[in-house]
Amino acid sequence: MKTLARILEPTAGAVFLDGKQIHKEPTKQIAKQLAILPQLPEAPEGTTVKELVSFGRFPHRKGFGYLSKHDQQIIEDTLHKTHLIDFKDKPIHQLSGGQRQRAWIAMAITQETPYLLLDEPTTYLDIAHQLEVLSLIQQLNREENRTIIMVVHDLNHAARYADHIVAVKKGKIYAEGNPADVLTHEMLKDVFQVRANIIIEPHTGLPTCIPYEKI
Repeated sequence: MKTLARILEPTAGAVFLDGKQIHKEPTKQIAKQLAILPQLPEAPEGTTVKELVSFGRFPHRKGFGYLSKHDQQIIEDTLHKTHLIDFKDKPIHQLSGGQRQRAWIAMAITQETPYLLLDEPTTYLDIAHQLEVLSLIQQLNREENRTIIMVVHDLNHAARYADHIVAVKKGKIYAEGNPADVLTHEMLKDVFQVRANIIIEPHTGLPTCIPYEKI
């Protein structure tokens, strides 16, 4: 994930975006195409929700870096879209876990990039807030046609929200494809060393994993 986001250089080969090596392109240019939300983001003490979301406009600012009317409108629209408009003047540290994560995702949305990288966006959230955040991410993909690349360790969340899953073992791709093809007894045994029942969840028709034994 960090290599795709240009945080780390690849140890072999190269990462290409639209035919260009991202590690050789200007940072501001890449930031117009690619947004990343790290696992444990931090904001300066006292930063409000609106201030945080406005940071996403940095790659698009011109001149002295002031926010234009167009920038302000995008920020306002994003606050409405992520249901944060009522919290826009509230400091980030005063929000609940789910609200805080929505604010960080809102910042990434305002970058207006076609690609969004998310590193474990549901870490430390309770189940309700996990579903809230994942539904928002799915909405961005479905309604705005953004490509979402997400690291997630909950296999059932991966099966429920992803169109394409990549299972990794010791740094190499073990299997990839749609959830039904990847979430198999063999994959669970080889990659995670667990035995599990795999059922079809009746509401979604998607596979659900119920582990019962560590091998």
